[in-house]
Amino acid sequence: MSSDQSSAGAKGPAKAAIDPLDFVDTRALLSGEERAITDTVRRFVDDKIVNRVGGWFENGEFPAREIAPQLGEIGLLGMHLDGFGCAGTNAVSYGQACLELEAGDSGLRSFVSVQGSLAMFPIRAYGSQEQCEQWLPPMATGSTIGCFGLTEPDSGSDPGSMRTRARRDGSDWILNGRKMWITNGSIADVAVVWAETDEGVRGFLVPSGTPGFGQYQIHQKMSLRASDTGELVLDDVRLPDAAVLPGVHGLRGPLSCLTEARFGILFGALGAARASYAAARSYAMERQQFGRPIAGFQLTQAKFASMVSALSQGTLLALHLGRMKDDGRLAPDHVSLGKMSNVRTALDICRLARTILGANGISLEYPVIRHMTNLESVLTYEGTEEVHALVVGKAVTGLDAFR
Repeated sequence: MSSDQSSAGAKGPAKAAIDPLDFVDTRALLSGEERAITDTVRRFVDDKIVNRVGGWFENGEFPAREIAPQLGEIGLLGMHLDGFGCAGTNAVSYGQACLELEAGDSGLRSFVSVQGSLAMFPIRAYGSQEQCEQWLPPMATGSTIGCFGLTEPDSGSDPGSMRTRARRDGSDWILNGRKMWITNGSIADVAVVWAETDEGVRGFLVPSGTPGFGQYQIHQKMSLRASDTGELVLDDVRLPDAAVLPGVHGLRGPLSCLTEARFGILFGALGAARASYAAARSYAMERQQFGRPIAGFQLTQAKFASMVSALSQGTLLALHLGRMKDDGRLAPDHVSLGKMSNVRTALDICRLARTILGANGISLEYPVIRHMTNLESVLTYEGTEEVHALVVGKAVTGLDAFR
């Protein structure tokens, strides 16, 4: 057989088509159920959110009472919890849902994250049977909205310095204090409020309308505008002993909730990055300068290569951490690494995408500036980049740099 015949007859494997939005085919790493959940959430965001969220952002509003039941209908609220109307999905499915939600807007993902991981999770993990039966089913449907009261005006990264106090008064508790920067705070039907007591930090379920309990919306935000952010004021709020979460004492309670929420963020931030990268790519393919699309210029292609490389690495990290969580091997230190790394990655991608759109990059006609400003908040909330760096540093060295 001649060399020409040999080379003609030896055919290698067909070259796989490359999806510009999933360059290394991370979708192939998902199970059938995980792909189905991903697709369901993506359709919901495309159909119900994308065309409206720019207006919500501009007007500083989020129609929670309209959107929450729709989220509940497709099983997204408390989806990673078991029982009481919750879907009981695995961690990767929850992460993928967060990614698709944040591709719509960080405020949308924040709503789902706060509802499921910061309000429903502590009730499921540390609440009584009666508390679970009272609150979780309506929260899963979206008819009841929850919030998480930990951060205070003078206590952010150091929750151990909180000033909110709860004292016993007979069989009741009296709560006094303030909580700030609370997602869903002004609209919540129930707040999970953490307070210092003589027994250590305890969690309390505070229903809206309780005498002495004020809920106020925070205005003049330039980030997370399509999200409700509130202040909680507790002025001699009297609660029965049945309002206390019985299953946890100390900071382990609120910190475990934050770990759950941060896990969703390390996936979610990549959704904002992907949406910004996709918008920049679409724009560059159509935008003509010097007689041809700007996507054909070397510097623009170098930006795309940088973005797709970072997005691919971040997605693979998120999926790996999700598998570790499903295997029971994920530590809070791992979540800190993922949150720190992927939010920074997402913010860098959004900033680079903004440059490709030029002046159009600051217009709400495109999603990039909205995602970029939102991520400035995501970089800070639920643990600043600096705090997570110290968590990782302590895990690496064994030395505590906090104190």
